[in-house]
Amino acid sequence: MWGSNLEFLNPGFLWLLILVPILAVWYFFVKNKDSANLKIASTGGFDHRNIWAKLKPMLYLFRLLAISALIIALARPRNVQVSKKTKTTRGIDIVMAIDVSASMLAKDLKPNRLEALKNVATKFVSQRPNDRIGIVVYAGESFTQTPITSDKTIVKNTIRKIKWGQINDGTAIGMGLGSAVNRLKDSKAKSKVIILLTDGVNNTGFVDPKTATELAKELNIKVYTIGLGTNGTALFPVAKDLYGKLIFRNAPVEIDEALLKYIAKETGGQYFRATGNKKLESIYNEINKLEKTKVEEFKYYNFEEKYRPLVILAGFLIMLEMLLRFTVYRSFI
Repeated sequence: MWGSNLEFLNPGFLWLLILVPILAVWYFFVKNKDSANLKIASTGGFDHRNIWAKLKPMLYLFRLLAISALIIALARPRNVQVSKKTKTTRGIDIVMAIDVSASMLAKDLKPNRLEALKNVATKFVSQRPNDRIGIVVYAGESFTQTPITSDKTIVKNTIRKIKWGQINDGTAIGMGLGSAVNRLKDSKAKSKVIILLTDGVNNTGFVDPKTATELAKELNIKVYTIGLGTNGTALFPVAKDLYGKLIFRNAPVEIDEALLKYIAKETGGQYFRATGNKKLESIYNEINKLEKTKVEEFKYYNFEEKYRPLVILAGFLIMLEMLLRFTVYRSFI
């Protein structure tokens, strides 16, 4: 009868249950003492009524139970079943443009810039269940690693497999941005976003970064730019030894912050500087908060009233008490 989702519509009536033990004390300890006693020489004539006489207090117990049932019924107990349905009303298409040049192997982030980025980017994708995401990688040239898709497993697997050396080295920021814009130009989403990450200066490519910025602006694409690298110097790969192992040396960290700020400002985005692992993670968390997909949640309530059985029980107990009082116990002294 009572489920785990039980609630009371008028719980204030439950305070009346305090009266029940008070009435019980009054009847069994006060009223009975005020009753008249009859002393007789022998009770032999009443032996056949002893059992019923002992059960007479049950009449008042029936009344107390009836009162309790009516009080609980007044509180309107009911089971509530809640079903939920969500509706995404505003989708966001996101392209992550990731620099995969040799400098991304620098060790100012742990274990290196590229691996640190991959870990953070994977978490970011997991936090965007309602959006479509694509991946563009660039160095001396650029290409689409994964088109815009809602399949987060594919996107995360793509990020995990990104590595240095797949394309010609260099830092073609304009080409990376241009490829990302190209992925979004036919998007029907109400909001289109590019997250452009680089750790260097535009030094190659046939697409001017400012031209790509103007194109993004015309298509209402917002660009968040991230400059990745510590302040000062860092261990950069400079060559390979005879066994093909990379040789690292300290070198100054150079990031074209002026260009990245320009791209972000012109497109309505923001520029961030990630100087360490924690800072990089906090930047992606901030972007995640800035770009929210609007999700509407609808709740449907199904109420199952439970007061009716209590009213029926109370009526039955009152009728039983009256029946016994005016039949079996009518002639009792």
